[in-house]
Amino acid sequence: MENNIENPIDLRINELIKNMTVVEKALLCSGRNFWYTRGIKKHGIKPYMVTDGPHGIRKQEQSSDNLGINESVKSTCFPPACTMASTWDVELISGVAKRIAVEAIANSVSIVLGPGANIKRSPLCGRNFEYYSEDPYLSGKCAAAFINGVQASGIGTSLKHYAANNQEDNRLRINAVIDERALREIYLRSFEIAVKESQPYTIMCAYNKVNGEHASQNKKLLTDILRTEWGFQGYVMTDWGAIDDRVKALDSGLELEMPGGSGESVFQIVDAVGDGRISLQTLNQAVRRLLKINFKLESVEHGDSDYFDQDEHHKYTRMVASEGAVLLKNISSVLPLPKDKPLTIIGALFENARYQGFGSSNINSTIVSNPCDTFSKAGINYKYAKGYDQTNDEHNKALVDEAINLCKSSDAPIVVFAGLTESYESEGIDRKHMSLPKNQNILIEKIISLNKTIIVILYGGAPVELPWINGVSGLLQMYLTGQACGDATYDILFGDVNPSGKLAETFPVKISDTPSFNYFPAGPATVEYRESIFVGYRYYQTIKKPVLFPFGYGLSYTSFEYSDIKLSSTSIVPGEKISVECSVKNIGDRAGKEIVQLYVHCKSNKVFRADRELQGFSKISLAVGETKIVSFELDFRSFAYYNIKENDWTIESGDYHILIGASSSDIKLSAVLNIDAPKNEMPYSAGAIGEYYSFDGSISDESFAAVLGYQPPPSEYKIEPIREITTPKEARVKFAGRIFHSILKLGMKQVFKANKDDSQTKFIQELMLTNTMRGLSTCSGGLVSRKMLSLFIGVLNGRSLLFRGIRILKAYRLNKKQDAILKQIEDED
Repeated sequence: MENNIENPIDLRINELIKNMTVVEKALLCSGRNFWYTRGIKKHGIKPYMVTDGPHGIRKQEQSSDNLGINESVKSTCFPPACTMASTWDVELISGVAKRIAVEAIANSVSIVLGPGANIKRSPLCGRNFEYYSEDPYLSGKCAAAFINGVQASGIGTSLKHYAANNQEDNRLRINAVIDERALREIYLRSFEIAVKESQPYTIMCAYNKVNGEHASQNKKLLTDILRTEWGFQGYVMTDWGAIDDRVKALDSGLELEMPGGSGESVFQIVDAVGDGRISLQTLNQAVRRLLKINFKLESVEHGDSDYFDQDEHHKYTRMVASEGAVLLKNISSVLPLPKDKPLTIIGALFENARYQGFGSSNINSTIVSNPCDTFSKAGINYKYAKGYDQTNDEHNKALVDEAINLCKSSDAPIVVFAGLTESYESEGIDRKHMSLPKNQNILIEKIISLNKTIIVILYGGAPVELPWINGVSGLLQMYLTGQACGDATYDILFGDVNPSGKLAETFPVKISDTPSFNYFPAGPATVEYRESIFVGYRYYQTIKKPVLFPFGYGLSYTSFEYSDIKLSSTSIVPGEKISVECSVKNIGDRAGKEIVQLYVHCKSNKVFRADRELQGFSKISLAVGETKIVSFELDFRSFAYYNIKENDWTIESGDYHILIGASSSDIKLSAVLNIDAPKNEMPYSAGAIGEYYSFDGSISDESFAAVLGYQPPPSEYKIEPIREITTPKEARVKFAGRIFHSILKLGMKQVFKANKDDSQTKFIQELMLTNTMRGLSTCSGGLVSRKMLSLFIGVLNGRSLLFRGIRILKAYRLNKKQDAILKQIEDED
């Protein structure tokens, strides 16, 4: 129990809570500044540092921000989540996390803000590189491994972004409308697995609303599900600036508001306790949760910032990136390439590789290996042409002509380095299409017309359309490799490492094939998840839609044979576990690794279900000719669906197919299991939701309302009057808003031009100008309070500048007075 008085830490917390004032307690519920929590010196409560992130430490010592704009200390850029997931190796992911923890401790960081366990609903989400998978089981297992790896050191993690943060456009104000089954089975499942298997110290709420309520004040999510159902023991913090109503958020189960810097919300809590809007017991409970983590972190001895083995961490990054590379095509075994033969290499990414996404997880790497450097160092004989400009999409005839002439002049295999450039994938903005940059597609098509052997290396954090796929012999998806990009690419391309990665997401043929195509991205007010549970391969396999490359797919330089599936029983009742095993043999001519995947197919058609669902996986290493037995254990949840009538997980009676394969579509073995389950109440009227039994990508208003159980909210959004959720671009409808927009744009040019190139400057400007007014207030580091913002918005809406200006000045002075009071409380002995 949370207040077990026999525990020394609880005894200490009980004594503190008894002696602390309401102001002192409220003070602990917000950050001190951008990266630090608050402490109270006289009570022995120390502040501690939190920082990004999910694939490396982004500690900012000077100017702070949450978009990766200002420089951070040097640290290892490990492969992002998109690459970690494609290893399907939880031990490897745990190894990344352990090394991140070492660097965090060396830099006096106590909470690592990661991992991200959101589901890849659409390939277009701009932040997909930071998430693991379209599948909640795989995503949850990866997240749990990361959390356990970090927390083994004594420091904590922050599992994010809870929940349904599946698009970046309008993320600060969008309302995600999701039916309960999809919410439970898809969008919460990864978080549930991670919480139950790893108990993260903290969870970070999302910006968006979920079914009408902000995630930061959603009592169903934060208390009913997270704590009561899942047994979460830590505390919940906001994403930076995600607070809507501070008092309601605290009452709903959110303990820590980040970032800090303003005393405004502290005194909102104090006032709410004083007038009875929130109970002292609720505040005490929040403080208890915060102090438990604080005192856990006290035992960690932080070290010197130079105290980590940079070379070993780089080598580990290289290994993980190699393990996560996915070989998608290899006609006539064109790969691996011989090291002693000449090559023709085309593509700007060869000399300036893209190895991470843009945003709050952007790492200032200790070292970066570009492919050109690694190839030259290894003595590879190659000729190179740039082929395209990676700072824009425009076709450059001179660059293309140079590349084509080089290709014509040699009979050597042509290796094209292509992929998504920086402006395509970023926190805060979704992709507009699923294509590669136009200039790259034009270049590749022209090279294909030469009828030569062509191999394409792809970099990027998400699937892309490949209209030229039939014209190339080899295709290697490297994803985003982290800082060892050139090293890892070399290892796979020349056969030092046998590729073993498999896709953690489906590559559709085109974006219009995706189940959310008609509903993503949406906004600015609402986004409807009409596809329900049919996300990724659950959709493609169910309706048998052709894809470019299926979920779980990946080739090797060797071959494997599956045999001898066995079940520990062919009939069970709910609650009984079952063991499954099979044999896998390496029948090729080199050692390799195989990812064995187990899917469950329910034959019943009483409740609409996906054709198959991943319920187990195992990555094994096999020498030539070696055979290993692979074992799985399935439990109640392996067969259950969420019954909205019973508000619980339910198993249908009937036959279930246990499918074992090399991908979601390449099933090698199967067996039938019968489950004798009691009769349950049907969750739906089949007639009302018939479209979901034959879902083809389009769902009517009537069927969506029937699955939701209510009429979805209206999606209209009014720009006027200007509000906290208005963006500076939208504010231009008012004269004062146009002036504000121009000043903001000019100011950003002055701030960013000194340390960013033109393309990045434009990109960051777009992020800021499409931020909300409330988001800009957050970025002020406490300089602009919500009261000041409210008054300023009044000016933008035409209110008196003189009258409001005086009140803004008063609010500013009050803000500074409150800050001074809190600083005194924190620092006095």
